Amino acid sequence: MSTENTNWEQSVAGVVIKDNKVLLARHTYGNGKGMLIIPGGYVNYGETPQQALKREYMEETKIEVEPQNIIGVRFNMHDWYIVFSAKYISGKAQSDNDENSEVLWLDIDYALSRDDVPELTKKMIESAALKQYGLQYADYNANTKHAPFSLYMATNPDCD
Repeated sequence: MSTENTNWEQSVAGVVIKDNKVLLARHTYGNGKGMLIIPGGYVNYGETPQQALKREYMEETKIEVEPQNIIGVRFNMHDWYIVFSAKYISGKAQSDNDENSEVLWLDIDYALSRDDVPELTKKMIESAALKQYGLQYADYNANTKHAPFSLYMATNPDCD
């Protein structure tokens, strides 16, 4: 893992649900050591949050995903963290044997009942499973030199 291009103030994670199972990774360091968490990581300079999520999932789990809707945002005085729901595209889940020691698909209800799944991960799994989307991706072309842009906006889930 190269850290020279890492933006330590921006991070992403994603919840992937397939066949009523959620993909989790057992973290090997820091506050989350030994815990089963949703995969993610820091955004590199010059990378969008969506690109970072795709890269992080591939690096950590060998799973190809497509970011969907924003299901959570956490801000503090030092950084921000965005959580997406993400669609499983392809791949067989396997550990990177570095940032995680195992990657596994767990039944959603079982994952939510486990003591080794942190509260933030549980909240994001619940949000993804229940499709409680406050912000959803919207097509947007800014026509500016600062592209690409991504726009997420509030929608009414009853108006599909």
